[in-house]
Amino acid sequence: MCGRYTLTASPEEVRELFSYIEQPNFPPRYNIAPTQPVALVKNEHGQRHFALARWGLVPAWVKDPASFTLLINARAETVLEKPSFKVAMRHRRCIIPATGFYEWQRTVSPKQPYYIEAQDGVPLAFAGLWETWSHPEGGEIDTAAMITVAANGDMAPIHHRMPALLHPDQFDDWLDTGSVMAREAVSFLKPAPDGVLRFTPVSTRVNSADHDDPDLIRETDPIAKTQSGNLTKAGRKPTKSRKSSGPGKASKDDDQLDLF
Repeated sequence: MCGRYTLTASPEEVRELFSYIEQPNFPPRYNIAPTQPVALVKNEHGQRHFALARWGLVPAWVKDPASFTLLINARAETVLEKPSFKVAMRHRRCIIPATGFYEWQRTVSPKQPYYIEAQDGVPLAFAGLWETWSHPEGGEIDTAAMITVAANGDMAPIHHRMPALLHPDQFDDWLDTGSVMAREAVSFLKPAPDGVLRFTPVSTRVNSADHDDPDLIRETDPIAKTQSGNLTKAGRKPTKSRKSSGPGKASKDDDQLDLF
């Protein structure tokens, strides 16, 4: 799953890539966490728009969000079938701009966080879904989740999942829910090619959402002791990747809030 990410590119750089009509101003964020506001790109009436939503999707049919499991990720393999996601996949697809994301290698102890970004440093485009939940007594809240796919070869030694990354050539079709059907759009959801991402071991300070500063993405020594007691460099391919599972009502097919 993906439970933390960054958006440190300038507002001008992000707007240039995603071509939305607004001109928002926002600060760099080095540790975006679930339940926080996240930036989205949506298509409304044939134009791209910048918007904000809470990270943690709440389907429109939920009666009480406080008792609903936090859905921060949706698996590409089941996004057309799961009741929580299938309507949004048909009608409310979005792009979540990012500069990079974090993932924790669980085969070493303590778990080693990595910062993952594009080799060329350009912003990333996460495939996402959004929904509007309406309170029975009035008021609305927009919420969102990012879509994940199986890890590529570079990512697999660290974690078995990764965000679905969209290429700029796919932006229009992904956002165009009026003309591009969900079953066609799901074909865009594939692991990124090997060689396009850079992996940097970073400090466990990122474990706390209270920390939000440039030091979080600076390289640290990746040497760690494995659970078996042997020394290894984090990032070396493990013999088997352990699948994470969410708490409470979580389905094994949905990525929930299980960060470390």
